[in-house]
Amino acid sequence: MYVYLNSFGTYLHVKDAMFEIRVPDKDGAHIHHIAARKVKSIVLTTAGALSSDAIRLAMMHNVDLIIADRSGMPLGRWWHAKLGSTTKIRRKQLEAGMGRTGLGFVRNWLRTKLERQGQLLRKLKKHRKHHHDLLNDRAERIESLAQSLATVIDSANQIHEVAETLRGLEGTAGRLYFQTLSTLLLPDFQFDGRSFRPARDPFNAFLNYGYGVLYGRVEKALMVAGLDPYVGFMHRDDYNQKSLVFDFIEPYRPWIDRVVFRLFSGKHVRTNHYRGDERGLSLDKPGKVLLVESLNTFLDGEKIRHGRRNRSRGNIILAEAHQLAQKLLVEKITDPKIKEI
Repeated sequence: MYVYLNSFGTYLHVKDAMFEIRVPDKDGAHIHHIAARKVKSIVLTTAGALSSDAIRLAMMHNVDLIIADRSGMPLGRWWHAKLGSTTKIRRKQLEAGMGRTGLGFVRNWLRTKLERQGQLLRKLKKHRKHHHDLLNDRAERIESLAQSLATVIDSANQIHEVAETLRGLEGTAGRLYFQTLSTLLLPDFQFDGRSFRPARDPFNAFLNYGYGVLYGRVEKALMVAGLDPYVGFMHRDDYNQKSLVFDFIEPYRPWIDRVVFRLFSGKHVRTNHYRGDERGLSLDKPGKVLLVESLNTFLDGEKIRHGRRNRSRGNIILAEAHQLAQKLLVEKITDPKIKEI
């Protein structure tokens, strides 16, 4: 269970060894009791309060406790003090980022992202006969860019040699992809490309919040697997930049796109789901509830084939984080520059 506390004045504490959540209303307060063993994560997104006992109970049961901003991006989180033996994994991360090993991971992540974008456009053909030619054309162009991207990476020894080219190919695919999604929406919701925090339109406001939710899940999966979220291979290691989170999240972004597109194409989005001013748009409480419930159902409520097992998409993210850690541990670093360290 993922618990989102997004009502002003919410109070989270402990009663009878359970989480007690008090949500104020005009008649006093709604009180909810939840067993800690049923909770995977608690996210606080607006002005509220929590007790030290609630933090302690969360840590005892390995419940991820996150403070998020209005767009759903984590501002901070509490972790259990015993994350296991991670030193060797993180040393391998640093080594991999300096040679071809890291390039292999980047190749797989970006290619999977673009392939999933193309797959989503092909799926949208089912009930859109008038757009078959457009969707086929855009899917083929994006899939071709995925192949070009893989070829560019295979020709390089280090990521900095091809970083600009990769950004160009990925950016071209993104423009084609989001232009196509916009074309399929009702005129009132069509948009002019991606806009980040704050968004310029409702569709991007939903996307931004959805990516924020995904960001929190990816960061947790990496930490649980013993990886350092700050040590990535593709995104720059700027100050306070969680580079590996931004690397690892790429192939899962189309999952969020799919959920958001369903909400808009299914006419579930209303004007009270978002609000804006001269700076841009963000989701209001009803919009957050709608999106989070839809994301939880999509990520945790259904299973798909993954390797030899059926897994929820949320568990796939965690499994692939563990796979990354294991690959780093067994990877033999052969780059001569690495041997000199």
